[in-house]
Amino acid sequence: MQLTKMEAYALWDLVKELGKEKGLLNTEILNELIAMFWKLEKGKAGLEVFSMFDEFGCHADGNTYYYTIEALGKRSLFDDGWGVCKKMLDSGNLPDGSRIGRIVKFLCRGKKAKEAHLVYLMAKEKNISQLTPSLDPLVCGLVACDETVPLALELLEGYPKGANKYANKIFGSVVKGLCRIKNVQEAKELLLRMASSGPPPGSAVFNFVITSLSKEGEMEDAVALVKLMESKGLRPDVYTYTVVMSGFAKGGLLDEAYKIYTEAKKRHGKLSPATYHVLIRGYCKMEDYKKALECMDVMKQDGLQPNTDEYDKLIQTLCLKALDWRNTEKHLEEMKESGLYLKGTTRSLIAAVK
Repeated sequence: MQLTKMEAYALWDLVKELGKEKGLLNTEILNELIAMFWKLEKGKAGLEVFSMFDEFGCHADGNTYYYTIEALGKRSLFDDGWGVCKKMLDSGNLPDGSRIGRIVKFLCRGKKAKEAHLVYLMAKEKNISQLTPSLDPLVCGLVACDETVPLALELLEGYPKGANKYANKIFGSVVKGLCRIKNVQEAKELLLRMASSGPPPGSAVFNFVITSLSKEGEMEDAVALVKLMESKGLRPDVYTYTVVMSGFAKGGLLDEAYKIYTEAKKRHGKLSPATYHVLIRGYCKMEDYKKALECMDVMKQDGLQPNTDEYDKLIQTLCLKALDWRNTEKHLEEMKESGLYLKGTTRSLIAAVK
């Protein structure tokens, strides 16, 4: 029968009196008391019992640390919980694998994934079994911080071959983390590993790596991943094509960008404004106003409205290269009809050319 809070504290007072006589208390009794405070959600009381072990002449075991940490977890007392964990690591007395998993999860919930990793490593060193369930929360916790993404990558080796095929989300989060810290080659290698032996990556995972490669100008690798994506039965979306086009355009390879655009048009028909934006900006940068105009016309035919930035870049190109103020005024009228307004500096440029 579960005691009330008042009865539990009265029992604790009695235990403290008994503890004055050496040999009357043992680890099992104190563990039961900590577990009682855990169920009553009185983490500080459980910690107080834990702190009295030496005074009572008792030695903490794996269950002692586990019950105390669980009691503190009820109140989200993460700093206190980590203090108990450090003592557990120093003592070398760890609970079984399923309980290690709960401790790891508790620390990760308190944004102490690096500390949770130390607990996991010691448990592994001691050959404690049933550690696999602790991998998911630990990897997710480690990958959330730039500093510990490499540790998350290392932990993927701990997934048994049969279990990793169900870990798409976990492996994908590591790919995303590697891209975030600009370790694009590691991200690509992990993606290729997933594609060859599992867990099978989804479109979003491919897009993370393709985007990062395109930003780095690694266009050969980016295109190769698009083809791999298709070979795995995944259909590249408009976003995928757009980021590859952007990579080519930034490198001044507008012909290659246009080829990707043509392929995207065949696959999807209607594209996004961002897709046309890449081409229009690219052609304007290369001062090829005719092709920029063609792209804008196709964009309108597809029912998409160019934005202020696209008009701005196009008008600047017309003014600076072609000295064509008549066409710029035509575009100004189009902008007015669409409720768009040109930047003051570009208006001044039109006036100067005129």
